[in-house]
Amino acid sequence: MNSRQTSMGALAVGALAIGFAPVFAAIALKPEYGGFGPASIGLYRVLFALPLLWLVLWVSPPKSHSSTKRQKRPIRLMALAGFFFAIDLVSWHWSIKYTTVANATLLANFAPFWVTLWARHLFSEKINTRFYMALSLALIGAGILMGTSFELKPKQILGDALSLITAISYGSYMLTVKKLRETCSPQEIMAWSGLFAVPLMFIMAMISGETMISPQFNGWIILICLALISHFSGQGLIAYAFGHLPASLTSLNLLLQPVFAAALGWIFLSQAMVGKQMAGAIIVLGALAIANWPVKGK
Repeated sequence: MNSRQTSMGALAVGALAIGFAPVFAAIALKPEYGGFGPASIGLYRVLFALPLLWLVLWVSPPKSHSSTKRQKRPIRLMALAGFFFAIDLVSWHWSIKYTTVANATLLANFAPFWVTLWARHLFSEKINTRFYMALSLALIGAGILMGTSFELKPKQILGDALSLITAISYGSYMLTVKKLRETCSPQEIMAWSGLFAVPLMFIMAMISGETMISPQFNGWIILICLALISHFSGQGLIAYAFGHLPASLTSLNLLLQPVFAAALGWIFLSQAMVGKQMAGAIIVLGALAIANWPVKGK
């Protein structure tokens, strides 16, 4: 198996792992599981993964060709990655309060457009017409997969704006990770960006005044699972893939996440998947197949 195939496999497994995130979050929001607030869930997602991330970094430090390179660790870029990821998580959770789930989810999935736009300038990636067609088709499929209708209403403008901030923030996080992967290992990026993200998310959770502590033991177990599966494993594998694949293609393939999330919601939360949603999932998968189909002669 070559490097590209390994990276594509890591990306697919990473998308599956972050597909568990909305399932775990939906459970943690329930009163019988602690009734944690959305911003608090995002905080614990990163906080509980940090000890293991730093342990991995300590056990397997990044390889470098020179001591000079090690001394020039891009701390500012890592802080920026943490900032973007914190804004992504918090704005996404807050957007649900001010707009429909359909609007929030669909607008947040515009992140690949943002990544594609900047990948051409930052990384000189060559993006052909077929890729843009696949991207558009994947977003249409994702919209159908949501199952509910997209609507624009004046009273929802704040929530819609927060959803777009989510897309831009997550897209910017992916671009920053791609840049960091030129000189840093996945474990470095995850450990340092998480360290910078946690204080910001803590402040936002405090400002929101939501539930941060609960006596429900089962709720803490869910949050630990969210941290280990979706953040440590999912985002870690995605960070690895960014070191070997174009940013535009990587971000597009992350649209596997809503497909996995819908399937997992059906399995674990008894959320119905009707024929319309299945058709949307098939469209997304078809679009990704088009985007990943090797160019003749390459």
